[in-house]
Amino acid sequence: MSRTTRTPRRTALLAALGLITATGATATVLTTTAGAAAAGCKVEYQITNQWNTGFGANVVVTNTGDPVASWTLEWSYGGDQKVTQGWNATITQSGAAVTAKSLSYNGTLATGGSTSFGFNGSYSGTNAVPASFKLNGVTCNGTTEPTTPPTTPPTTPPTTPPSGGKADNPYAGAKVYVNPEWSAKAAAEPGGSKVANQPTGVWLDRTAAIAGVNGGMGLRDHLDAALAQKGSGELVVQLVIYNLPGRDCAALASNGELGPTEIDRYKTQYIDPIAAILADSKYAGLRIVTTVEIDSLPNLVTNVSGRPTATPNCDVMKSNGNYIKGVGYALNKLGSIANVYNYVDAGHHGWLGWDDNFGPSAELFKTAATAEGSTLANVHGFIVNTANYSALKEDHFTIDDSVNGVSVRQSKWVDWNRYTDELSYAQAMRTKLVSLGFDQNLGMLIDTSRNGWGGTARPTAPGARTTVDTYVNGGRYDRRIHLGNWCNQSGAGLGERPQAAPAAGIDAYVWIKPPGESDGASKEIPNNEGKGFDRMCDPTYTGNARNGNSMSGALPDAPLSGQWFSAQFQELLKNAHPAL
Repeated sequence: MSRTTRTPRRTALLAALGLITATGATATVLTTTAGAAAAGCKVEYQITNQWNTGFGANVVVTNTGDPVASWTLEWSYGGDQKVTQGWNATITQSGAAVTAKSLSYNGTLATGGSTSFGFNGSYSGTNAVPASFKLNGVTCNGTTEPTTPPTTPPTTPPTTPPSGGKADNPYAGAKVYVNPEWSAKAAAEPGGSKVANQPTGVWLDRTAAIAGVNGGMGLRDHLDAALAQKGSGELVVQLVIYNLPGRDCAALASNGELGPTEIDRYKTQYIDPIAAILADSKYAGLRIVTTVEIDSLPNLVTNVSGRPTATPNCDVMKSNGNYIKGVGYALNKLGSIANVYNYVDAGHHGWLGWDDNFGPSAELFKTAATAEGSTLANVHGFIVNTANYSALKEDHFTIDDSVNGVSVRQSKWVDWNRYTDELSYAQAMRTKLVSLGFDQNLGMLIDTSRNGWGGTARPTAPGARTTVDTYVNGGRYDRRIHLGNWCNQSGAGLGERPQAAPAAGIDAYVWIKPPGESDGASKEIPNNEGKGFDRMCDPTYTGNARNGNSMSGALPDAPLSGQWFSAQFQELLKNAHPAL
């Protein structure tokens, strides 16, 4: 796909996500005009960004008159403003006159109904807000009250969707769906109301989850709830596609319902029904982000024969090719839906940050993205640190530091890794993937739901320079015993709140793993979900090759993966960084 560079300035985007108070120019024209058909309209023209010769704008149209089946909005500029790119409307310009026409999915406006569209433009001199608007030929009478928009140039030009209609960064200018089920659990916890309104991922971790498990919400229920939350603006729904045959071959706690050979069931009973629901025109106005199959593809590099961490199950999945086939099929099927944005799992720095893991994994991602009829164009981006705990950014040491002539890479914690944190890893992985042929504007997501590492144990300065180990261990935020520890980690905290475009190449920080949901049971618990008992979730476990034979660092008394774990949620609140 052809995608333009990202993104509007962070301030405007945080405002759009509802995380801060909006800044910038907002001009509102409030009118009702009487006529034969009782017409009326309200228009909000918002300059979301402005730099030397360009600007971005969002326009919210509210019909205060009789219902309409389609709409045309007209206005004229008083200066030399020119619309250069637009989305969610067909926008044309003749001289100073601009016309925006509805598309197939947003033309119907009931009385009181709203929709929005956006565009980028150029200008010189002043950039005054239009004085008046017409909706379907009826003037929206009123006055405008423009204020000064931000004038600092963005790091890169603002996000715009290409001709195909997809936004370069789906999170830009959009709210993100708050899962009512997770929100209710969080709100019921002491202190949980502070985060209960945060958006989290909806996990489709088995076929039954599509319709809903044990009376819970199914996929259509979530999408319907998202439509209700959407209002007049844009809204992102985050789905986790997570049910590959032989899922997560190197761990037992996250094994799934499908056996290693059941690729046909995966296609016909899991992916196809999901695709059919997402393709329903009812949901065409949502931006649907799919995070595709975590915990699987990198295992074909790191946990197969020839590696000290090899497991027989991963050899099976490498041999039968069903991870590759499954991911390719999912990307192809879901990527063909106009409003679906596929983000493929790319592990985390504590898994793939070493030279012999990094490059081969990137090559494998390309192989999967071009399997089963898929193309690289079906991949909108990648996600890192999903359901993991790696620190977003280590401030007290860098990979280039040394102590007494000994490189940080030689410390026991870093252990020759090329990266110290998720931000540097995500940006480097993005560069590598683009070099392999993925879209040059590829976006990355970082799951920050549990990597805050705040609280009283958080270092405030670098460690002592006695040795490279005292330097790294004394200054690192990530307090895990070993980078390979992944289950219900003691001392972890909530990380950065979800936000769009926080850093170069990063589409968003997200909470894909809902805080408070267990990674796996501390002991064996019989169940019908296919979830096994992994000793890495046992706090008494002394480890294996994948965690340097270290203690697991897991919290005790944890339930099955995905089930509510109150003690963990309370610890995440206590150790949140930024603090709540």
